[in-house]
Formats: sequence, structure tokens, C-alpha cells
Amino acid sequence: MVRLGNVSFLNARPLVWGLEAYADRFSVRFDVPSRCASLLHAGDIDVGLIPSIEFLAGEYAIVPGVGVVSEGDVRSVALFTTRPIEAVRSIALDTNSRTSVALTRVLCARHFGIDPAYVHAAPDLDRMLTQAEAALVIGDPALFVDADARGLNKIDLGSAWTAMTGLPFVYAFWAGRPGAVTGDDVLLLQAARDEGIRESLAIARQFFPDDPDKQEIAERYLRTNIRHDVGTREQDALALFFELAVSVGAVPASRPLRWFDASLRALSSR
Repeated sequence: MVRLGNVSFLNARPLVWGLEAYADRFSVRFDVPSRCASLLHAGDIDVGLIPSIEFLAGEYAIVPGVGVVSEGDVRSVALFTTRPIEAVRSIALDTNSRTSVALTRVLCARHFGIDPAYVHAAPDLDRMLTQAEAALVIGDPALFVDADARGLNKIDLGSAWTAMTGLPFVYAFWAGRPGAVTGDDVLLLQAARDEGIRESLAIARQFFPDDPDKQEIAERYLRTNIRHDVGTREQDALALFFELAVSVGAVPASRPLRWFDASLRALSSR
């Protein structure tokens, strides 16, 4: 039995769609991204959909081809600011996030041209904005915030990254210690992704069973903002993100990407 730790957000649900048919092979639990990473580091799960920056925290291999990706607007990873971004001097960072925290630091230093103070806070937008002039919010809460109604600016971090680099951004992927999955497991995880991509409407309806308005927003989001494939450009984006994260002090060092292959080995990428 492979113990999978999946993220509880809508954008990760397509990755396990259809795995119910393989309940004798996979068990799935759902947590916030930072918790998935902690469980994997502790050995309490075998494979986790971890924030991409957490790959640098352990000797892991990545399930090839599968992740949570955007190119341009992501809509669910954003800074909500009380003033123009160039005037922001403090940012409250969502404690559920690790990759998006590092991305915020990279964009502030390299794209927005600001050097704010950072405070870590529970993901409560109103409370966060009593602590700082801007707040990083991720996942479903960010997707459904009406910034205009609150009198806030919304800075889409996926859009900002693509504007700065011309590349997609990879928020998360399946990772585990070498040998944690077989080649057949990799194929099943890739097939689950493919089925989930085809079933965005069913996923939206299941996720928000009593709210047709949210179902419509969720389906559009899954179809137009979120991708679940990781190819060469996504690998290039990961390598650049790791390099920039090191340069701003978000992580101490980078390392080459490694992938599970069909014979249980973890292969170095570049």
C-alpha cells in the first residue's frame, strides 16, 4: 500500500480522481500543502503532493509528468494589498504555504522592487491585513476572495512570475524517497491525472455540491488556469525558481531534479 498525501485544495483534486479503483494499492489523505511536506519529511506518508520548494529539503525523487502548474493567471495564489504594490512595506504570509512564500520573496526582490518586512500568519485575510499592508493567500480562499468588494488590490503571483520569466510556474508535484513507488504506480498516477483533467465539471460539482455559482467558477478555474502536466519548460521553470529562491535567501541551496523511472530508480535530471 502506497500512502499518498494529497493537498486538500480544489486544484489538486484532479490528481487523485479515479484512484478509488485502486484502493488496494493507494491510500489517500488530504492536508494543506505545508502539512503534506511535513508528513513526507517525517516518513508518515510515502509520496506527497509537496510544495515544489520542499524538494530541496530531502532526498526525494519526483513522479514524472505530474504537478500543479499555471502559466499566466493562476487566480488562487495572490497578494491582497491595501496600497499599490510598490508602496507595500509589510506582507503577512500564509502559514499553509511554503512555495508561495518563497515565490513572494523572489517576486518582491526581482520583480516588484520592494523589500518588505514579512510576518507569518494563519490564513485569515481580514486578520492578516491588521498585521501588514499586504497578505499572501493561497488555494480556495484566494480563488473566492472578491478583492474589489473589499477595496483591495489583487496581485496574481502566477501572472507576475510569467511576466518576469516567460515561463510557467510549478507549485507542487508528487515526490517521495527513491523506491517509494514502482513503475506501475507511476503509470497509475499519470492515468489518474489524465482522467481528472477530463472530469473538471464532475470534480467541481463534487467539491461544491450545494453551490452552482462556485461550481461554475471552479470548473472554469480547472479548465483555464490550472494545468497538471510537467514537461521541459516546467523543469526549466523549477530550476530557475530554485536558483532565484537561493539568491534571495529563501532556501540555503538548490539541487538537481530527480525523477522516478519505471524500474524504481531515481534519475538525475540536469
